[in-house]
Amino acid sequence: LKKMKKLVLSAVVLLFAVSLMMAEGYKVGDKATDFKLKNVDGKMISMSELDEAYGVILIFTCNHCPYSKMYEDRIIELDKKYKFNGYPVVAINPNDPVKQPEDSYENMIARADEKGFTFPYLIDEDQQIAKAYGATRTPHVFVLKKEGNDFIVKYIGAIDDNANEPGQVQEKFVENAVQSLFKGEDPKTSYTKAIGCSIK
Repeated sequence: LKKMKKLVLSAVVLLFAVSLMMAEGYKVGDKATDFKLKNVDGKMISMSELDEAYGVILIFTCNHCPYSKMYEDRIIELDKKYKFNGYPVVAINPNDPVKQPEDSYENMIARADEKGFTFPYLIDEDQQIAKAYGATRTPHVFVLKKEGNDFIVKYIGAIDDNANEPGQVQEKFVENAVQSLFKGEDPKTSYTKAIGCSIK
């Protein structure tokens, strides 16, 4: 009986440790997990299938959040600027549509069409990818560099330092990170606090 209690206690401690690790998500330098998620065009997309990509600008975002809306045009510009240089944007909606109906798959399709999204807009239906990455806000960015078959986290955080006023931006965190990677350097600023709505 004592052995059984010890085994149960060990299992509980192990599960708690694993859940803590999952909650923390990735840090800069970690290998990021790939995924296969449904795009607004109905196709399944994974990072490994992005031909000729040197990396990915992965952005957890959504329809309803005012911060996500403020950044939509800038996200489109990031994709237009960098996808042909090997760093395409991939957007993921991690929100539960039961809690936030505006973020339903049907509304994602409508939003992508209305805004003319030039990048995949994927649904994370069980929120497992957001949890694995440690995404907590929308928008929340992970700049990944492809090394062999792996995607390594090089930057985590905000798109820039001014959500409200695009013309008043002083620091373009994502652009600076990608530009550094082009030069074969690690970003000088590799982590910032993501500002936005909590993931629902």
